[in-house]
Formats: sequence, C-alpha cells, structure tokens
Amino acid sequence: MLQVVEIHYIRHEVNQKGRSYKDVAKSVKHDWRTVKKYADQEEFSQKLKQKRKSPIMDKVKPIIDQWLEDDLKFKKKFQRTAKRMFTQLVEEHQFEGSERSVRRYVSARKAELKKEAEGAALPLETVPGTAQVDFGKAPFNYGGNVIELPFLVMSFPFSNTFYYQVFPTENTECFLEGLQRIFLRLESVPKTIRFDNLSPAVGKVHRNGVRDLTESFERFVLHYGFEAEFCNPGSGNEKGHVENMVKYIRNNFLLPAPYFTDLDEFNEQQWLLAEKDQLRVHYEKQIEQHVLHQQTIEKHLVLPEKQFHCGRIHTLKADKSGLVHFETKLYSTSPRFAQKKVLIEVLYNEVRILDEQYQCIVRHPRLYGNQAKSMVWQPYLKLLAQRPRAIKYSGVYDQLPDEWQHYLKACKEAEQKAAFSLLAELMSTASFDELTEALRIASTMGHPSVEQIKQAFRARKFNQQPYESIEMKPAIPTLPEVSRGTERYDVFFNSQVSS
Repeated sequence: MLQVVEIHYIRHEVNQKGRSYKDVAKSVKHDWRTVKKYADQEEFSQKLKQKRKSPIMDKVKPIIDQWLEDDLKFKKKFQRTAKRMFTQLVEEHQFEGSERSVRRYVSARKAELKKEAEGAALPLETVPGTAQVDFGKAPFNYGGNVIELPFLVMSFPFSNTFYYQVFPTENTECFLEGLQRIFLRLESVPKTIRFDNLSPAVGKVHRNGVRDLTESFERFVLHYGFEAEFCNPGSGNEKGHVENMVKYIRNNFLLPAPYFTDLDEFNEQQWLLAEKDQLRVHYEKQIEQHVLHQQTIEKHLVLPEKQFHCGRIHTLKADKSGLVHFETKLYSTSPRFAQKKVLIEVLYNEVRILDEQYQCIVRHPRLYGNQAKSMVWQPYLKLLAQRPRAIKYSGVYDQLPDEWQHYLKACKEAEQKAAFSLLAELMSTASFDELTEALRIASTMGHPSVEQIKQAFRARKFNQQPYESIEMKPAIPTLPEVSRGTERYDVFFNSQVSS
C-alpha cells in the first residue's frame, strides 16, 4: 500500500496538472494501474472490515467446532485431520463445499483454540474439566479398635462434587492407587488437577518455584496426560475447594468413626455415598450438581487403554532365614533366597516376592502400623518335609510359634517329616493360628501323632466330627478295674445257703 504522501502526489499530478498515468508512474516508480487506482479513487474514509458470508461453510462450522473440541480429549495421533473431517461432512452431512474451505477453517480454528489455551488462566471454580486433590484424616473403628486413617479426596469445583477413598497411609502407592481408582470410576481424566506439595508427588520445591516431581508421579502424569498444577508453599487457599470438601466429607460421612472389617468393601460403599450427594442443588447455580458434574466430565480426557502400574520394584538382600527388610517390616521369601538378593514388588496393599523372570512366588499383605512380620510358610515347609534335619541349621525354627517348636523338639525324625508335610498341606487353606489351636486340642492327652493333629484340625474347622468322639490311642494303656479283699467271694456262700 502506498504512503499518504505518494497518494497525494499522484492525485495532484494527474487531476490538477493533467499528466498521464504512465508519466506519473515513471516518477513514483509504481505500475500505471496503481497510479490510476489512487488517482480515480473517490472514497478514502476508513471502512469497517466486513466478514464475508459463506452459506455453505456457516452451516457446518458448529459441527467442526464440536469435533475439534471432542478431539482435544485424545492424544494428537488419535485426532482427526482436516481431510478426514471433510470426508465426514460429505458422507454424514451432505456437505457441498470444497476440501480447501474446510482445511482453511480448521487451521484458523485450531489457532484460535491454541491462543485460548495460552491465555490468562481462569479460576478452577469456573472451568469444567478441572479438579483438586488433597488428603484428609478421620477416625475409623477397625475390628473394634479406633484408629486414624487418611482419605484421598478429588473435588470438582465447577460442579461442587467429589469422590474419596480411604487408605492405610499417605505413601506413594496409596496416592497413585487412589487417583487411578477415581479415574476409573469417572471413566475419564480431568484435564487439569491442582495439588498441594504432597510428598508422594513432589520431591523438592526450589526457591524459584520449580519442583522436582517424584519419578512415580511423573510417570503417572505422562501415562494419563493431565496437567498437574501445584500450590505455592503455604498457600492452601489456592486449593480451597478441596479443603472445604475434606471437611464436608468428614462431617457428613465419616463421623462418628465408621466401623469396618474390610477396607476394600468399605471403599466400594463410598462411591455410592458420593454419587448420592450429587443430587443436591448447587449453592449458586441452582442446578442439581449431577447435571453440572456431567458437564465437567464432558471436558475430561479419555482414559488410556491400559491402567498404570502403581507399584515399585526393589532389589533387596534376604537374611539367613530368607527374610527381607522393607520399611522396618519383615517379609518371608523362600529358603533358596537365604543370604541372596531378591526382587520385591511393592503395592499399596501387597508385597510380592518375584523370581528372576519377575514371576510371583510369594504374596504378602502389606504391613502397616504395629505389624512387624509376615510369614508365608509353604516354601519353607515343603523343603523341611524333605529335609527335616535342615531345621537345625536354618533360622526357620526360631520363626515358628512356641507350641510347634516344643512339639517338634519332642518328635523323632520321621514324625518331624510327617508334621512338616501336614503343615505344608494345610497352610494353603488355614492360618498358623488355626493349626496351633488344633495342636493344643490334640495335645490334651499327651504327645499327639500327626494324624491326631489333622483330625483335630478338621473337627474344629469343618465340623466334620466332634473332637471328643475321635477314637485316639492313649499314651498310657487303660487297665481294667480291680477290686481288692474277699467281698467278691460272698456271692458263692450266699448261693449255697439259698440252696
């Protein structure tokens, strides 16, 4: 476009002096057609740029907009191309426009969406598709004992809804397991989740605000594709919604201390309580919260095909008894791992002992609180059934309950072998406490045989036969009763008198 000075010169030379277009064009070094355009132009006021109407494209623009929004839930490789959208428009909506028009609109609209995403951040309360996460604590009555346990809360500020799950502690495995459970319940993943600087997620916060995420959490974020936001240290108000929800859940669902015997069953019930709460009317929007909750889910990301593995694998060295130490707890492995390195897989509720091919050979419930040791006896008992003398040279003997130690000391080698075979057989369906109780019952009449212990166990566990009716060989033979003196001969004298 020419400068104002140039345009004024052209109009003066042509219109006032009568010079030709070509002559003036040579002077200003522009094409004569440009000189003619500005010399003859009549309107120089600023014009509003009008958007050209496009009847064919205008009909399908809302459809394309919805497709673009839907595709943002997927990874880029799963998003439709402009060409694919054109094909769909032709096949499904009888579109009569050109592929070039669709490509141009898709390109422009993607650029707009990118600018919107890079624009100023809005408060999470106003944006569907976002969430906040934090831990809370409450008292629980577990098997008659009142204990304090943490519960993980994910709240959705836009809809004022939530989900929560109770765990034994706030470690990394429980944290990731809780997040994954909620994703699976939602059947989707929030686009943005705001966290406090929880230790399972953040290893260190530097002065400039940069955070070193824990390796497990970093891989978890990559797997599910959400954006993790973090509050500034000491700024809990930045996740005020979830903090309010922690209090709401505790006051309305977890007080007084709820009773449970199985934590997994208890957590299943909490999904239903949270979803029932969604029937409330939103405090501001005057709409039932489940409607708003559905709107926020529609903005979520799609779940990946595979679940994240929320465990960790460690290499530890077993002691002479084949026990490994993990987080101050002891877990048994197998006699063949004594004094050797072993792989353990740690989950929130389980510790698995793995072989060289990562196949599980022993499973333990993960220990929390005052529990110090978990023994799975089968690997040891099978070996001792074959080599009972080996118990003298291993640390296994000291791990046995006192009753079994005393019993085995009193056994001959053949009896020991039979006893270990019995234990190995019954341990697949019974605990050592049940077997020890059977040993106590069978020992009421002295040193019992292995068969007597087995019969006592079956009588107690399966109610097959009362223990008292079991015919057992006593340790000391029962002698017939003998009467002393001459009274037994009186019967003969009485018979003679009567005759």
